[in-house]
Amino acid sequence: MEIDKVFLKSVRGALKIAEMVTNFIAFICFVTVSGTASYVAATWMEVVISFLFFLLYLLKLNKKLTLFFWPLIDILNSTFAAVFMCVISLIAVSTYSANGTLVGGIIGLIATGIWCVDASLLFKKVTFNQPRSSDSAPAVS
Repeated sequence: MEIDKVFLKSVRGALKIAEMVTNFIAFICFVTVSGTASYVAATWMEVVISFLFFLLYLLKLNKKLTLFFWPLIDILNSTFAAVFMCVISLIAVSTYSANGTLVGGIIGLIATGIWCVDASLLFKKVTFNQPRSSDSAPAVS
């Protein structure tokens, strides 16, 4: 398998790594202190999903598995993950019983911001029903 070294150095690669790291830190905070199943399950699920998208782009599997429109799936994932983690983090911050829950909630809110940036950057790159370049545009008379 070929590794996409350009993706590792790109902004999107850095965002995927930041998503994984912030969610893993939030997961550790929730596990060590509170152990609340809803916080732990949601953060771990998002760590795994972010890692799978990272592998998809790193190993260029998105170009081999063309059945799906991967950028749109990534936009939807980033949007839903941002909303879901924002709600969970706000609940964790507002009802915290230990400092680890508070820290995990704050880091979850940081991850929410990272997902919003990722979704907006991806959305700007995706074009719907538009020509790919100005050369392929039909001439208007």
